Amino acid sequence: MVNMEDFVNRLQKVMDYYGESASSFAEKIGVQRSSISHILSGRNKPSLDFVLKILSAYPEVDLYWLFNGKGEFPSKGKFEEAKKETDLFSVTEKLQPKISNKKEIERIVIFYSDGSFKNFQN
Repeated sequence: MVNMEDFVNRLQKVMDYYGESASSFAEKIGVQRSSISHILSGRNKPSLDFVLKILSAYPEVDLYWLFNGKGEFPSKGKFEEAKKETDLFSVTEKLQPKISNKKEIERIVIFYSDGSFKNFQN
C-alpha cells in the first residue's frame, strides 16, 4: 500500500526540483489544477492516469521511487535515455555528409510502444 503522506512529499520534491508551482505542474502534465491541490492536501489519491502523466512529462521520475521511495530521483537511467534521444541531432549531422547533396533529413519521428511519439525537425 502506498503511504499517501510520503507520496505527497515525493510529488512535492518533483515539483520543487523542476521549479514548478501546482498550477504550472498541472498544466505540464495535462490535469486540472484542482487535481494537484486535492492530492497535495491528501483529499484525493492519485489515479493511475495521473501517475502515468507525471512519468510521461518528466522522464527522470522513476515509478518505484514515486510510489514507495525506493530508487533515486532524478533517475539516471531514464535521464540518459532521454539524453540519447536528443543526441539524434548530432548523429544526423555526422550522417549528412554521406547523404547526397540534394537530400537532407527533414525530420525524424520516434514512435514509442505506449502510442506516444517525439518529432524532431531539422
